[in-house]
Amino acid sequence: MVFALPALLVIAAVIVFPWVFTIYMSLHDWQVGKPTTFIGLDNYLALATDARFLGSILRTLYYTVLAVGLPVVFGTLAALIFHERFPLRGFLRGVFIMPMMATPVAVALVWTMMYHPQLGVLNYLLSLVGIPPQNWVYDQATVIPSLVVIEVWHWTPLVMLIVLGGLAALPIEPYDSARIDGASAWQMFRYITFPLVAPFIVVAMIIRTIDALKAFDTIFVITQGGPGTSSETINIFLYLQAFAFYKIGYASATVVVFFVLICLLSLALLHVRQRAKWT
Repeated sequence: MVFALPALLVIAAVIVFPWVFTIYMSLHDWQVGKPTTFIGLDNYLALATDARFLGSILRTLYYTVLAVGLPVVFGTLAALIFHERFPLRGFLRGVFIMPMMATPVAVALVWTMMYHPQLGVLNYLLSLVGIPPQNWVYDQATVIPSLVVIEVWHWTPLVMLIVLGGLAALPIEPYDSARIDGASAWQMFRYITFPLVAPFIVVAMIIRTIDALKAFDTIFVITQGGPGTSSETINIFLYLQAFAFYKIGYASATVVVFFVLICLLSLALLHVRQRAKWT
């Protein structure tokens, strides 16, 4: 116990105390430059009727579903392709994972220029095939899908690496038996490859869900939550409440609610992971 005491003190200082203090702040009317007043659950009750906060939850879930589903699909497809043997496979693998090495802020700045309505390269490419220019992140209807495109480009390689590791670990005996029985390539994928690699896909989904839920830097650099509030996720809402409006207590209540939401989603994904486990 004595030897574990330093580690326990570090955990208490780094994890336990910040959470306890966050809950404490969420129970107060805490604004910069004003007296602090205990108000109980009023901040939470206000969040329950705050249309802007409720909208940020829906936008966060919408963004998360797209930013998880699309990279998982494309990453799994890429893993199946790169698992096969063909010339320059190692070189192409290296090229494919290069986007993952870039920092989110640098990626956001590059894509901001690409999405520019007049000077962006994407609208120029569309004009070459006769498609009218798009507003991309400057239109409320397309801002979140446009942001998701960046996530897909940036993090599909991560999913590919996880699934590729799973494919490399699969046993070869079921495939030999299937070939003897005359199974087609699709049947081997459907009844052998996919069930065996499913745990790795679920792991990729869990990692991507965590990343998508806490997405902030890319969205903030490109849109700051705009146009209007059409790309304002919970993290952007939280940042604005704390550092733009200086409502520290209200922002702390948002953190607590967000933490509960993440816990519920994590439990659901862990349940799926347990169901997908194989030996």
